[in-house]
Amino acid sequence: MKRTLFAVALVMTLSLSAAAQHKTPALSHRRAGNPAAELQDVKESPNPSVPSLCNPCLFYGGDLNPSDNNAAGFSDENTLLIVGGGSTYGEVNIPAGTTVTVKGILFNVQADAAFDPMTASYDIRTGVSEGNGGTSIASGSVNISVSATGRNFLGVNEYSLLTVFPSITLTSGDYWMNVTPNCTNTLDGSCSVFRQFVSNTTQRTNALHESWQPAHEMFLNSAFFGFTWANWCDSSLGLNQTQCGFLSFGVLGGVQ
Repeated sequence: MKRTLFAVALVMTLSLSAAAQHKTPALSHRRAGNPAAELQDVKESPNPSVPSLCNPCLFYGGDLNPSDNNAAGFSDENTLLIVGGGSTYGEVNIPAGTTVTVKGILFNVQADAAFDPMTASYDIRTGVSEGNGGTSIASGSVNISVSATGRNFLGVNEYSLLTVFPSITLTSGDYWMNVTPNCTNTLDGSCSVFRQFVSNTTQRTNALHESWQPAHEMFLNSAFFGFTWANWCDSSLGLNQTQCGFLSFGVLGGVQ
């Protein structure tokens, strides 16, 4: 069951204060200041510039726009503070008649906690819906490659995190994907204090095959926060339709 304690925008100082007082963090997302907005259609980017780590890049949802009032970040973390973690999933729809090979997933993550160790879990699922995690068809824990994007949102730097894994063939259909980084080194103080959030994308700048990502299909699964496959557009979470529209992530691979 979802708790309704999280329908408040995260302010970083609140997160730090909660950690200092050894209280459970009561917020699972952070956002800029727009309380209401309508999602706007965006045409396919004519000349996308995808993250350098997304190579070969099959799909990329687009960049975070830190200056947009609809910019947001969603809990995507497994740390000493957020024990057991919170994982946000984004959807890719492989078009009819298309078969692809997938060998990696890239997430753009806002982080003031270290990636320590330099590992993350990955997961690809089918059949996800509100309250239902569907079926995992590929998952594991692997080393990650990290590259700074140069963007900063609400005082926190953003990084591209790449997981590479044994290739999997996907036929046309809907797939939900996640990368959750770790910060579980007990000798690293940042792992007990700070947070990690996957970015949204509003204008979908630099997107590649952005039509492959359906709107409003991001889900949070987190026992820590009390969410079981909650759609981020659920009204109890307090996000407008643009903030919960699209996730900033990519998929490595190619069309067969």
